[in-house]
Amino acid sequence: MYIENYSFLDALYMTIITISTIGYNEVHHLSNAGRIFNILLIGSSLTTTAFAITMLTRYVVDGEINLYFKHRRMNTAINSLENHVILCGYGRNGKQAAATLCQHKVQFVVIEINVDRIEEDILHGKKLLYVKGNATEDETLIRAGIKRAKALITALPADADNVFIVLTARTANSKIQIISRASHASSAPKLRKAGADNVILPDKIGGMHMATLVTKPDVIEFIDYLSSADGESIHLEAVGYEVLPTDLKDKSLHEIMAWRKTGVNCLGVKSAEGKFVINPPEATAITVGMKVIILGTKEQIQAMKGNVEASRTITKTN
Repeated sequence: MYIENYSFLDALYMTIITISTIGYNEVHHLSNAGRIFNILLIGSSLTTTAFAITMLTRYVVDGEINLYFKHRRMNTAINSLENHVILCGYGRNGKQAAATLCQHKVQFVVIEINVDRIEEDILHGKKLLYVKGNATEDETLIRAGIKRAKALITALPADADNVFIVLTARTANSKIQIISRASHASSAPKLRKAGADNVILPDKIGGMHMATLVTKPDVIEFIDYLSSADGESIHLEAVGYEVLPTDLKDKSLHEIMAWRKTGVNCLGVKSAEGKFVINPPEATAITVGMKVIILGTKEQIQAMKGNVEASRTITKTN
């Protein structure tokens, strides 16, 4: 407009056909000054356009490639899991369950529709495997390895969704242990009928916990210590009848606890009917379906498990 005295429309038209390399004839013949301006315009336009296309392509391609390989690595890791835990929902309860599983080094997979919270925790250093999807769908549970999992925790806020997940999970894997959250007490029987082994009501447990802190503060603080990171070295474990060596099956509790003693203590026994006996007599016989609840440091319990596994291996070999 200033060099050739073009109108605004003529100048705009000339600029568009120049930078788009269409190459129509000029509106008017250009002077030498106009030609020099055009050379600079073409050079700067081509450079700017090439840079913009390069950056856009790099952003799209690199992002897609990184996302592809990230999902591929995650799917490979999930497909390699055996006897893991599936955690449905990453809300307040789900996040706390994930933290506890991480603390005890239990392998697990999270199923969540909104993965922004999971991605945020991953950016802060947490190593989480997750499947994006609706946990009520069969395909999503299969992608999380429902048929290979040992346990499923469903912590969704809607009880109807939890019932549906329990039904689907129990159908897909009849042996899996299922723990479900319930927001309403009336939903607990339905969840158990659907196949849940345990039903947790967070509000009820929270209220009982607070009240017990008043009546038995030291006991609750001790239990909290066992569950916290500070008490990570102290563990509670259940040793089932089926894992005991042959020569210890159907024997007394005294013989079992004295065998290759590692320092663990017996807190109770769970009967085949599911009833607990606290501080049982040493003469109690451990029979089919029973479990011994033991307390000890992580090292003591690992030593006891190692002794049991070694003894079973020797027995099988013989």
